[in-house]
Amino acid sequence: MKNSIILIYFSLFLSMNYTIYAQETTTDLQSNSTDYLERHPLYDYSEFKLNNTDTIPGFESKQNKLKVSGTIYKSDGVTPATDVILFIEQADEHGDFDLREANGKRYVHNRGWIKTDADGHYTFYTYVPGNDRRYNQMQQLFPTVKEASKSEYEIASFLFDEDPLLTKLCRKRMAKKGDPTRILKLKKEGNMFVVQKDIVLQTDIETSK
Repeated sequence: MKNSIILIYFSLFLSMNYTIYAQETTTDLQSNSTDYLERHPLYDYSEFKLNNTDTIPGFESKQNKLKVSGTIYKSDGVTPATDVILFIEQADEHGDFDLREANGKRYVHNRGWIKTDADGHYTFYTYVPGNDRRYNQMQQLFPTVKEASKSEYEIASFLFDEDPLLTKLCRKRMAKKGDPTRILKLKKEGNMFVVQKDIVLQTDIETSK
């Protein structure tokens, strides 16, 4: 009789602990799901370890292939920045964003990630995006950077020198108040365009704005 009572109490104890564990697990999953849906797509890479080179989906099939490479520097503009994540997304060759969905979250299909090496170098193999004249949308690559121990932040989009929508007025405004180096001047090498685009990270004051 005594053994039976002990067995019953032991069974109840296991049942209660399993229930608590199941509730905690469900809560954690819901929390993680919410975090996943709300977080910046910069964190959605699937590779276990990022390297300093990546290829944007669709690269092989595009006519205007493009290699974008450069060095990311710390805010002093001299010191190479190591282990910085650079995330880029873009429209397709027609100026449309190929939107897809995974696990309930929409994302731009044409995107990629790199992490700079010890010399701050990075390379993306992509293609020249189109511009959507319906919405007066220029050809652009949209970059976001993530430094260690800092929040991610977007930097000015990369533009294209040959873009017909990049007017003289836009160029003048950019020369006065913006960053004219964001305009990519492409060169043709073999079957693809190439360009070097160096990036200087923002200071702590600018990052916190």
